[in-house]
Amino acid sequence: MWKFIEQRLYLKEIKEIIQYHQKHHNLTQLEYQSTWQFLMDRLNTDRSLEGVIVNELHFGREAVRELNELSKCVDWKRKKEEVKKGKETKEEHILLRWLFKLSFFFDSCELWNEGFVWLIDIIVQLYRAARDNFRGIRNQCIYSLRNAAKNRVVKVEDLLKGGAADAFLEEIHRPTLNDGITNGCLRFFMNISRRLKRKTDDEMEEARRKATKRKVFEKMEEEGYEDTIASFHVMLPFQSRKYFEKMPSNISDYFVNV
Repeated sequence: MWKFIEQRLYLKEIKEIIQYHQKHHNLTQLEYQSTWQFLMDRLNTDRSLEGVIVNELHFGREAVRELNELSKCVDWKRKKEEVKKGKETKEEHILLRWLFKLSFFFDSCELWNEGFVWLIDIIVQLYRAARDNFRGIRNQCIYSLRNAAKNRVVKVEDLLKGGAADAFLEEIHRPTLNDGITNGCLRFFMNISRRLKRKTDDEMEEARRKATKRKVFEKMEEEGYEDTIASFHVMLPFQSRKYFEKMPSNISDYFVNV
């Protein structure tokens, strides 16, 4: 029931808290993230909040700054054995909370602006930093980018500019590739593939779609990923079935290392 608090009872105060912090930096990192979380938890039941979040309070810009600051406080070289569940540092915990909400935001947002390419860029940076030793952070980055690729308001061009496609292409050929990461990579490219297949009657949009589609496949081919493209053709139909999460235990073998 707490999600259904009327907007008039909290919105003015929450906006003032966020805007005051943006000017004076009076909150701790956890307090600031919690304030945003309070607001975004209500987005499911009140879509009018999205305009406030994106345009008035500049969510993308704020998230980029906070993630940048938090990433500087994480010891990315800390051994995987030392990074145990429930043993995160304060900064790692707050970073995970941001990424969790970003995954939800990318899944549900209906407003987008060009500045969000920097949000994709910082998530890609975090993904690369976390992928060896920080499983929780790595997985939340995968979920966020996968959801971004699925959302029609997120431009495929922004995913390319932000480096998301490059990061997943790199991942496919790492010797430590596992089935969970394979699932995320496949779903990312499956979402992009589905979107690039959708034709439109608008001539300019259709020309842009074709140009982007050509750019994606040229990128894969020029970097030697022809066999990976063949792998996608084998696995994407399987991924499209109702129970796509139930992957075969040897799914990674469908990728051919070149």
